[in-house]
Amino acid sequence: MHNLLIIGSGGHAVSCIDVIEEQKVYKITGTVSEPITKENKKIKYPNIGIDSDLPRLYETNKNAFIGIGFIKSSHVRESFFYELKKIGFNLPVIISPISFMSKNSSVDEGSIMMHNSLINSNASVGKNCIINTGAIIEHEAIVGDHSHISTSAVVNGGAIIGKGCFIGSKSVIKEGVRIGDNCIVSAGSFLKKDLKSGLTYN
Repeated sequence: MHNLLIIGSGGHAVSCIDVIEEQKVYKITGTVSEPITKENKKIKYPNIGIDSDLPRLYETNKNAFIGIGFIKSSHVRESFFYELKKIGFNLPVIISPISFMSKNSSVDEGSIMMHNSLINSNASVGKNCIINTGAIIEHEAIVGDHSHISTSAVVNGGAIIGKGCFIGSKSVIKEGVRIGDNCIVSAGSFLKKDLKSGLTYN
């Protein structure tokens, strides 16, 4: 198996590690976190460095995965994505073996499909995205780079989600709706109309 670094050591990293272990493609060598002294005891892997160590760690770990969550902004995840790419890291797609992705759909680098998530026919998920536990991306929907589709959220057919968006738990995006970049749809919402960039829908 190929060596893999986990960036971050919080709750989202815990969930990502579980999916990576179930996928059985990568060997996790440790986490990278700031500051190194604050280790998450729920993670069995050692914390082997801080952000400034990444160029050195790349020598023995060509793969990295961003285990930092996204609640209000994608800024931190985006920054790490581009920094890791600049160093040369490969950012693999992680797909839970108990998720479903249509052979006619696509998921780009650095994204993760958590357990029981579903991506249907001709849907497209961009780079560095989180398709969280139980989330559904229906046919022909598009999810932009660095977006987070949270637990049990539903993006219906033909909907378009812009870059850097957060779609909250159990929210529903109506078919064909267009959401701009950097938008937040609050948990439990039913979005029936288009949403311009930078807005929050409660």
